[in-house]
Amino acid sequence: MSSTATQQKLGFKFGRNGVHSSRTMMLAEISELFHGRPASATAAQYKEDIEFFNVLHKPTEKSRQLTWRHLVDLYGMDTGIPLFRVFRRLWDSDESARTLLACQMGLARDPLLRISMDKILQLTPGERLSREDMEQVFAERCPDRYSAATLKSIAQNVNGTWTHAGYLEGRTKKHRSEPDIRPVNVAFALFLGYLQGATGSRLFSTEWTRVLCCRQERLLELARQASYSGLLNFKHSSEVVEITFPDYLTREEESWLHE
Repeated sequence: MSSTATQQKLGFKFGRNGVHSSRTMMLAEISELFHGRPASATAAQYKEDIEFFNVLHKPTEKSRQLTWRHLVDLYGMDTGIPLFRVFRRLWDSDESARTLLACQMGLARDPLLRISMDKILQLTPGERLSREDMEQVFAERCPDRYSAATLKSIAQNVNGTWTHAGYLEGRTKKHRSEPDIRPVNVAFALFLGYLQGATGSRLFSTEWTRVLCCRQERLLELARQASYSGLLNFKHSSEVVEITFPDYLTREEESWLHE
């Protein structure tokens, strides 16, 4: 397992605070920003788009600055951060994978969204999830920390993100649904596990593959499809699994995994 310090350098975030206390995963905002810039765009360019050009149509300077801070917290927005750089590269690979890809990135960087994950995965298809059910999750995990109003906001926001990602359906009465898992999502899940120190077959039994809710055989098939698309290198023979990620990390970043 990679150390917490190493994971933070790679782009993971830990702690107790998260953007989901006041926002969902801000899918519309990153979709607009990424549409207007290539994958090589810098943090300064994204910030300029928001604060100077106001491409997200925010009404005040303060709201533009706050939006930028939230996006940095949730996604990093800097190609110097390995996790963001790979996320942004994969974003362009498959439009149908983007909402779930954004959710995967949010899980890696927002502790509040991570807290909600087990509750979502415990639901059976069609089972109802109320806002109050999700409030209870946070009340139990973080006793006496949040006011009733904050618990309501967090529950609404995390449920909104899971709805965007395909795990929930319904506007007011939400129930569990099955997300559309694409090869890009499997590639990113495997990469997240790799950054945390998993290799070989263990890459298919991390929390990042668990959240995809796929049988092992399906994960292997999607990994194979990802390999055909050049998203990763995948070799599977009997019980031996070998996966590498071409040009995902620099040599220096690779060395961090062995610190």
